[in-house]
Amino acid sequence: MSTFLNWIKVLAAAGTLALSSTQATWADRIPIPVPSPSATKLRGPVVEPATPIARAIRDVLPALIDPGLKRVYQARGYAPFWLTKDGATEQAFFVLEAFSAANDHALNPDNYGPLEFIDRARAAQNAEDWASIEVDLSIQFLRYAAHVSSGRVQPNKINKALNIFPDRPKAKDLFHALETTSNFSAFLDSLPPQTASYLRLQIRLGEYREKAANGGFTSIPKGEVLKPEMIDPRVPTLKERLVQEDFLLAEQHSGSTYNGALVEAVKNFQSYYGLEVDGIIGKSTLEALNVSINDRLIQMELNMERRRWMPDNLGDTYVFVNLADQALKVVRNGKTWHTTPVIVGKPYHATPVFSDVMTYVEVNPYWNVPYSISTREYLPKLQANANALSGKNMRVFLNGKEVASSNVNWSAYSRRNFPFQLRQDPGPDNALGRIKFMFPNEFNIYIHDTPTKSLFNRAQRDFSHGCIRVAKPFDLGDVLLSPEGYSKGKLEKIRDSQKRTVIKLNKPLKVHLTYLTAWMNKDGSTHFRRDIYSRDAVLLKALREAMVKNL
Repeated sequence: MSTFLNWIKVLAAAGTLALSSTQATWADRIPIPVPSPSATKLRGPVVEPATPIARAIRDVLPALIDPGLKRVYQARGYAPFWLTKDGATEQAFFVLEAFSAANDHALNPDNYGPLEFIDRARAAQNAEDWASIEVDLSIQFLRYAAHVSSGRVQPNKINKALNIFPDRPKAKDLFHALETTSNFSAFLDSLPPQTASYLRLQIRLGEYREKAANGGFTSIPKGEVLKPEMIDPRVPTLKERLVQEDFLLAEQHSGSTYNGALVEAVKNFQSYYGLEVDGIIGKSTLEALNVSINDRLIQMELNMERRRWMPDNLGDTYVFVNLADQALKVVRNGKTWHTTPVIVGKPYHATPVFSDVMTYVEVNPYWNVPYSISTREYLPKLQANANALSGKNMRVFLNGKEVASSNVNWSAYSRRNFPFQLRQDPGPDNALGRIKFMFPNEFNIYIHDTPTKSLFNRAQRDFSHGCIRVAKPFDLGDVLLSPEGYSKGKLEKIRDSQKRTVIKLNKPLKVHLTYLTAWMNKDGSTHFRRDIYSRDAVLLKALREAMVKNL
């Protein structure tokens, strides 16, 4: 049969069905050899007229197939998309080429079976065989389009803390594009995220795969803490390791003394890996240096999956918090206007991932103590001492009326029957500080000031009950609220008045709480962060299970 014949010959001769030399690392792979041109001389009957194959397509459509795909075929009388009586369509060529290049997007080409279609085409004998190939190619097209555009797994199904629900492409839209677009290859290229951040990480993934193919990273032996100006036999190995990741040029250092350019290279490494930037190689820095390049490849691949969960358009102006980085930035028209360190939830109180809209800001806020904190932290203190709230500017309310803490028999209450509301009044010691930024949500998460400023000096800042504490909140307020007529100076005057003030935004702002443990900045620097909530591990497990189940 001439169907697929010329197309497969061209594919094989051009080598476009070859898998990338370095496979994506989150799944075990079996290398597939590239077929030689001589192996692709297929023979089989020509399927004509169109009616028999259309009937065969109708019959081969399984009962549980995607109903959208079934409707697409029904609407065209079950005529094939990928086959003609004279051969395969150009679109078929392009889609198998995209399957073969899936590794560029940290997806496994084997999952879409580009080379299986060659074997099946070689063995096809009748209309039913070709109909099966046609339908399976459509199914794989749907799977690939969904995976590369919105992710291999659905985030909220693998982790309830990931409250994002990416839109998956619909069959009718994909097959409409297949039929109508004048450049189907360009359409396939448009399916992955069209963002600079995704493209940068994709490029860097390719570069690290090359490093892995060239031997990866040298491991540095354990030893005493290495400080500047110390002499240590591990220094040449340290130099080699930093050269491998482009933190140092080979000619910039010699000898066994830890000094000069080598110390500066370590500081850069520490900065890019979210560590204390002190040039001292202690336990945390040594552990980061000794993470294998294979693990770093996995980390980048996982974060490409996360990028696929995000919409391309995050808004003209938005607040972007990376929980793994413990950092916040304000982006306006694609440019970062403000960055600041933040404190995020402890692992036990992990801050969830979600997006919402900031609608108001409160200066000199009350802190209405959450029920969980009231019962788990304050109730035991009150049971031990009814005056435990004294000096904390806190009050007790029952059914909206204030009651004296000393008049309550706290021992009569537990988490199951606690009827009180604890509230801390505005002031310098308020747990929320002097300002909070509200984007009302079901998780009761918001951004706020804090009286505990010293914690911002730490590299690892996961200390809160889930909310996001910001280092210089009135600087953030200046950036966000100046367009609303509230400069930093005006906000500070309101603060100094001690009066609780709510500022409603005329133009609400999008807020995105994300979790990214690997990314590449515009300046070319590659950053990695600790998986503080073990979400990398959960995602890796889910991706491997999806591969095994061929989802």
